[in-house]
Amino acid sequence: MPAMTAPGERRLVLPVWAALLLAGLAGAVLDAGFPDRDWWVLAPVGVALMLVALLGRGPWTGLLVGLVAGLSFWLIHISWITLYLGPVPWIALGGLQSIFFAVGLSLTAVVLRTGPRLWPTRVSRLGLIPVVVAGLWTAREAISAVWPYGGFAWGRVALSQSEGPFSYLVAWVGMSGLSFLIVWLSALGVQLLREPDLRLLSRATIAVASVAVLLVVPAFTIVQSGTTRLAAVQGASDAGLNAVYTPGQILGDQTSATLPLISQNQQDPVDFVVWPENASDINPLSYPEAAKVLDYISREMSAPLLVGTITLQDGTYYNSSLLWKAGEGAVDIYDKVHPVPFAEYMPNRSFWRPFAPDLIDMIGRDYGIGTRDNIFDINGVIAGIAICFDIADDQLIHNMIDDKAEIILGQTNNADFGHTDESVQQLAIARLRAIEAGRTVVNISTVGTSAIITADGRTVDSLPTWVPGAMVQTVPLSSTITPAMAYGREIEWLVAGLGLAGFALCIGSGRGKRYSKRRFRS
Repeated sequence: MPAMTAPGERRLVLPVWAALLLAGLAGAVLDAGFPDRDWWVLAPVGVALMLVALLGRGPWTGLLVGLVAGLSFWLIHISWITLYLGPVPWIALGGLQSIFFAVGLSLTAVVLRTGPRLWPTRVSRLGLIPVVVAGLWTAREAISAVWPYGGFAWGRVALSQSEGPFSYLVAWVGMSGLSFLIVWLSALGVQLLREPDLRLLSRATIAVASVAVLLVVPAFTIVQSGTTRLAAVQGASDAGLNAVYTPGQILGDQTSATLPLISQNQQDPVDFVVWPENASDINPLSYPEAAKVLDYISREMSAPLLVGTITLQDGTYYNSSLLWKAGEGAVDIYDKVHPVPFAEYMPNRSFWRPFAPDLIDMIGRDYGIGTRDNIFDINGVIAGIAICFDIADDQLIHNMIDDKAEIILGQTNNADFGHTDESVQQLAIARLRAIEAGRTVVNISTVGTSAIITADGRTVDSLPTWVPGAMVQTVPLSSTITPAMAYGREIEWLVAGLGLAGFALCIGSGRGKRYSKRRFRS
């Protein structure tokens, strides 16, 4: 017979088998809240279903429920990994993230079970438990985003809201803050269900009022400091892992997609041209033939060219972005600071190789971790540079804004993921970054999804996937510092700290009660 906790808790406790089934369903529902389905309203529903599955659970069954929920979510969410790499890396990455998920929900189960006894009044139950639950969720996301091997900042609940009505809140509270608010709404809804003597109208009123409070917060005002006219070119080269192509083909495709702009540029010139990650598959710093092509484009467009390539510097390979000017060559270089582990470099190669030697050996060279700043001064326009996964790294975005970036240029190569939803998941991150940082973001891919997004989250131009083309737009610049850029890190620490402190109190309360019972019996 389960122990009594607070009124209403027992009646919502599911049998273990039912809780596991619900957890599996919840993971799929949560994923449906993300692109490309983009049914953003399902994200908080998925979280709420996970919390219901945890009710009445102890830490160990909570761990099992969390593992099932995590596997369901992650194995669906990153299924695009299997396109070329097969099941091993998919299961490995999904399994690792699911372990984080399981630990986080195990701690949450303790709070949901002990919290009503620790905070017995209705006001404290509704006021404190959702905050602690949301704080624990945010802490788990924050840790897994930076560790191990630099972390995997994918799948954060905030990223489900890129097209939803809560997206503008990210400018106030940052990515972690937005995750906290969405999970807080879910946890509050579950707590309202646990109040047996609370009238249905009262529950609905509290829930609607909570959502309304978030929706009435005004969008943060971004002050425009100027404009710049740019061209972002998508060559649509099939350069995936299994593609058969000759060296220079990607460079040729990018050039072909840019040539039509030359005659147009005479009428309405651009300030610079942006090519994506690995747009020059031949290193122009080492091969004069590639350098001549870049010189030609820069000269005919009468503008600097930003181009992604692989460079070799002091014996180390880097995934680099070059700021190229005709007759001068590369006047600035950014080397990717966040190369992807197990894709762009192999950490602890000797340890991991025995598990999947064929896959490990596919990574024939390890890219170095860049140490240069991630901004370019493009004839007076300060641009923040993000190469592919960089856009998901909170610290790199803070770094470029701290260095006065007025626009963010995201260069990426999504060819390895074909027509899967990986590219739209990345675009969702880019859209939220535009709102969070208060900057126009140019997300330019070799194959798509390419788009230009302004600081209010609006898409001003885009290109179809796997079709060559160019986006030519005059876009706003800004030097406004949003609250998220000023205090986002502090907000993350605050809400995560509240979650961990609340969990510690629940643990202390449980131990204190067990100690008191032992003393009474003795």
